[in-house]
Amino acid sequence: MTETATRAVRGVEIFERRAGSGPATVVLHGGPGAHHDYLLPGFDALATSRTLIYYDQRGGGQSPVARDVPVGWTEHVADLEALRSIWGLDRLTLLGYSWGGLLAELYATTHPDRVERLALVSAAPAWRAARTEFERRFHERTMSPALQAERATLRESKLRERDPVAFQRRLFELSVAGYFHDPSQVGALTPFRVTGRTQQEVWSSLGEFDLRPALGGLHLPAVVLHGDDDPIPAEFAREVAECLGAPFHLLPYCGHVPYVEAFEDFRRLLDAFLPRS
Repeated sequence: MTETATRAVRGVEIFERRAGSGPATVVLHGGPGAHHDYLLPGFDALATSRTLIYYDQRGGGQSPVARDVPVGWTEHVADLEALRSIWGLDRLTLLGYSWGGLLAELYATTHPDRVERLALVSAAPAWRAARTEFERRFHERTMSPALQAERATLRESKLRERDPVAFQRRLFELSVAGYFHDPSQVGALTPFRVTGRTQQEVWSSLGEFDLRPALGGLHLPAVVLHGDDDPIPAEFAREVAECLGAPFHLLPYCGHVPYVEAFEDFRRLLDAFLPRS
């Protein structure tokens, strides 16, 4: 069972989707500036004996905002706190993916008394230098000779003229192939778009951030999942797990998208951790 709604939150309209029934887990999508539905169908496998609450964060997906509306990290944290109040939940179980993992950490360190449990999947780096290293590694993968050759083949194929939809789909696949251990699986990822202004403003607003000291001050159940071939180096995720005193699960033969490349481990580990009825 799924339901959708639009929530008036701090002067913006936030799109919300719920799946399942039972205790609530709030799912925070990546980006920043993306939208929840590229987590489907994989994340919905967790909607068993629990409710998954997804929402499109301000400035992305079905929660667009005007260009003069701020979309920095403090706005995203404040939106989540306002949504918590609207939902009538005293404490949140947060399941954050990629940038959504960092957003979960930002919320938890800002409102530590409002978080019940914290699950981080392929979380974005928790400090600036680590993000810079991730950007370097992802650029290196994206510009590999193999992917460059595939882009050239696509340009020369005339597919754009013959089938514009298929051309755009393949262009998307090549743009995200660097996130995968096995690029042949990229077709299983639901396509998404990122709103550039939102992405840029969030990273700019974070400045020279380092959440590690604040994460070390949290005392709550947590779990960290990370692929062994994620362009975000696994040692960065392991360090976050150590700060939290949380179990760290390194997923073999897996890049940044474990709900595609390591689906059974993804479902098993999170189903055991997240509350259920």
